[in-house]
Amino acid sequence: MRSKERIREEIWRLLEDKGVARFPGARGRIPNFVGAERAARKVLNLDVWARARRIKINPDSPQRPLRELALLQGKFLYMAVPRLWELRCFIELVPSKLKSLERAASTIKGAFRYGTQVHPSEMPKIDLVVAGSVAVRRDGARIGKGGGYSDLEFAIGRHFGLIDENTPVITTVHPLQIIDREFEMREHDIPVDFIVTPEGVIATDTAFPKPSGIYWGLLDEEKIKTIPILRELRGIS
Repeated sequence: MRSKERIREEIWRLLEDKGVARFPGARGRIPNFVGAERAARKVLNLDVWARARRIKINPDSPQRPLRELALLQGKFLYMAVPRLWELRCFIELVPSKLKSLERAASTIKGAFRYGTQVHPSEMPKIDLVVAGSVAVRRDGARIGKGGGYSDLEFAIGRHFGLIDENTPVITTVHPLQIIDREFEMREHDIPVDFIVTPEGVIATDTAFPKPSGIYWGLLDEEKIKTIPILRELRGIS
């Protein structure tokens, strides 16, 4: 069984070697890939997308086209503040307030400018989650970029009742990011229900359970102290 870090390095190198990683390169991030716009349009064919009114989407570059499409379709969009560095750790984007600014608002800088930062306790229930990935398997197992923030955002959503076991999770990736290697899925790791590439959609029918909340025992105390929402929940001043 290979380590997640080794798989990340292999995928980052593969995407760069094949010339499908966009600026500023794949390494160390959720890699932006050639075809991200086409993958975003493929998502629109999913029933879970059509039904969703409130969507949480990661703030990484390859999912920017999907954030724009969500806003253009009148969906309420929630993005996490990078690294959850503020107590009001999500940004709410309301389509009716944007008036042709959807593209600008779909960027991190634009979201801060045109959106409103909200505390999780102020958010409505989320209908759909979009998570960025470095690598995924067809059974729904997912590897992120290694910081653990996407998993933590999901866990916070579970803690506040915004997300439940039945909330669908989608990821958009380049086909080269789909792997068949074995790696460990722990209780805090988010599995995905749908993998979407520029070529089409894969329904994973995943058997992996979704995280049920915040697993405090798996969090480093120093990390807890640097994230305001965790400090609040732990009662740390």
